[in-house]
Amino acid sequence: MSELHKFIFEGLPVRGSLVRLTDSWQEILHRRQANSETGGYPEEVASLLGQMTAAGVLMHSNIKFNGALVLQIFGSGPVKLAVVEVQADLSFRSTAKTIGEVPKEAHLSEMVNVNNQGKCAITLDPKDRFPGQQPYQGVVPLFDDQRRPIESLNEVLEHYMLQSEQLDTKLILASNAEVAAGLLIQRLPIQGAGNLSAKATQEDEDEIGRNEDYKRISMLAATLSAQELLTLEPQDILHRLFWEEPLMRFEPLKGSTAPRFVCSCSRERVSKMIQGLGQEEADSILQEREDIEVGCDFCGRQYRFDAVDAAQIFTPVIATPKLPDSGQVH
Repeated sequence: MSELHKFIFEGLPVRGSLVRLTDSWQEILHRRQANSETGGYPEEVASLLGQMTAAGVLMHSNIKFNGALVLQIFGSGPVKLAVVEVQADLSFRSTAKTIGEVPKEAHLSEMVNVNNQGKCAITLDPKDRFPGQQPYQGVVPLFDDQRRPIESLNEVLEHYMLQSEQLDTKLILASNAEVAAGLLIQRLPIQGAGNLSAKATQEDEDEIGRNEDYKRISMLAATLSAQELLTLEPQDILHRLFWEEPLMRFEPLKGSTAPRFVCSCSRERVSKMIQGLGQEEADSILQEREDIEVGCDFCGRQYRFDAVDAAQIFTPVIATPKLPDSGQVH
């Protein structure tokens, strides 16, 4: 069963989260296996996507934001795009697009960042935008300050949080065919909302990397192996790492409140996408085949639109005249 555990260190400016995605992560892999012509993801791609999914849930769980957090990695290489979308209720979906063969035991530089042009983007898209409001987005390259390729996702996201949000962060991520899991330790900002879109003060920036409590706790977190993260129960992990620390745990999110796979695709959304193609393009497709078929990359659901359906998409809706409330109609 998938679950999320949040905790703080009493009296210290440090917080943490631990997520284990089991049934929900397995459903994503099973859907990919069932709906893709090429079968499931290569092991290396599945591992990357599982780590991204766990990281996306962890990051959204630490912010107060009514909308979607979208984590993307893209660039040049056999993995063209990997994307995770997490909603405010921690429902999520994730997918990856690959072209060609993925090398065995490949790192990010071989999968996404072959020419050192790969990027990581995090977008916060409000559910109810104000007129003219744009999503908040931060983008960082997949290399460090010396332009050396960063080879692991956790390092990329730690670099992102430090560069874009001025927050010291330690991430441990792991994934296999059964579990996608992650541990996040973060230094609390001195002032401000302390979320991805908050602006740090100069005092916050001056404090980065100096807090001894954060340093000690992040070093303890770094001793956690991928195997331990994937196999141990959350309470055992937290006890093993922080048994000497003033840890205060909150009620874990399990069952109906746990992170879970949900796809937001719909026939209406696909209709709008076809409308965006234009009637000429839609008619061209229908001349070659009986219907327009669109498959959701996230859940694998297939949507079909025949000539009648397509005609309705491009037919303007004519409002029916409203009759007077009273009196006679002649």
